[in-house]
Amino acid sequence: MPLVSLRHLHAFNAVAASGGIRRSSESLYRASSAVARSVAALEESLNAQLFERKGRGMLLTAAGDVVRLRAERIEAELHAVRDEAVRQRDRHGTKVGGIEALLNERRLQAATLLAEMHHMPSVAQAMEVSQSAVSQAIARLEDMLGQPLFLRTAHGMVPTDMGRRWTESFERVLAELRHIPEDIAALEGVVLGVVSIGALPLARSQLLPTAIASVLQRHPQLRIRSLESPYEELMASLLSGRIDFIVGAQRAGAGDVFATRALFEDKAALVARQGHPLTQRSKLKLDDLAGYPWVLSRSGTPLRESLEQFFRRHGATPPEPAVDTGDLALLRGLLVSSDMLTVLSAHQLHHEVQTGQLVVLPFDMPGMERSIGITTRKNAHLSPGAVALLAEIETISARWR
Repeated sequence: MPLVSLRHLHAFNAVAASGGIRRSSESLYRASSAVARSVAALEESLNAQLFERKGRGMLLTAAGDVVRLRAERIEAELHAVRDEAVRQRDRHGTKVGGIEALLNERRLQAATLLAEMHHMPSVAQAMEVSQSAVSQAIARLEDMLGQPLFLRTAHGMVPTDMGRRWTESFERVLAELRHIPEDIAALEGVVLGVVSIGALPLARSQLLPTAIASVLQRHPQLRIRSLESPYEELMASLLSGRIDFIVGAQRAGAGDVFATRALFEDKAALVARQGHPLTQRSKLKLDDLAGYPWVLSRSGTPLRESLEQFFRRHGATPPEPAVDTGDLALLRGLLVSSDMLTVLSAHQLHHEVQTGQLVVLPFDMPGMERSIGITTRKNAHLSPGAVALLAEIETISARWR
């Protein structure tokens, strides 16, 4: 779906606020005919009527209401960027232009891609424009904001501190733009678009596959994109709006900009292959585990730290793994083909346990419970597709409580 024009959206928002073309043209410093053309172009691009034209003014339709919600969020984000630039100007004496230079989705896209790729020719290729066009877009933003967004280094074009903050804002603006056609379609009962999920390990094996398969049955035009990056990278992507939400084991210290909610409590299990010598016992103690090799998640991960604390609480030395890995496929293979032990969520090895390849051993581990939940950006207005998938995740999770 092509991005909605920020310039047209700005004109639409002014008309919605003032209730008429003539009144909005004064605040926009544009001719009434130009404002009317912008509104008409936006309606045409969305294939939706956004206003009812009445003698007493222009009234928002249902479609207009959902567009205005996104438009106001976008304007707040862009004004916050300009306000911060003005505060920087007061400190450094630089000139800051009006917000009009930010009302160009291609410029914002160029800046966000450059912050990610650090290489202008790659950005030009991704946007299918010339390198000169990308350079001009960045220069125009820097001129308006009164300071550089990027520094040229041996590692490429790296964002400045302010550049990093502002390109995160630009990414959130572009995410809001992407959701506008999805909001319009939802009014007609059609859920479409792309939902981007940050998938932590505990959600990948059972919860997410079940929820995704179910939601796609009901909404076949929806597309799901899953990111499996490290936790810190997923949180950065969530902050910028690149992903809609994160599913998995919750961690402390989410901060003021994120909201978390628990889905269910997950219990860690001691797992080994079918036929392992320890499967012959009805109940295991710590001493019974001595002498067996371990394959564990990497040092420093929440599960590994929790396991080490469990052993210490019981006066035992934590196991030193023969293999530490974050690769679930490698871990499965090692368990099935050896006498190795692991501690992991039974949900992550659900299929292997169901088919009898692996066994959950009779070993109690109080204090090893973890809360599985959803993390979103506070006050985020999720797309209809993201809302539908979240509802499915919560329905499935309720059965596991």
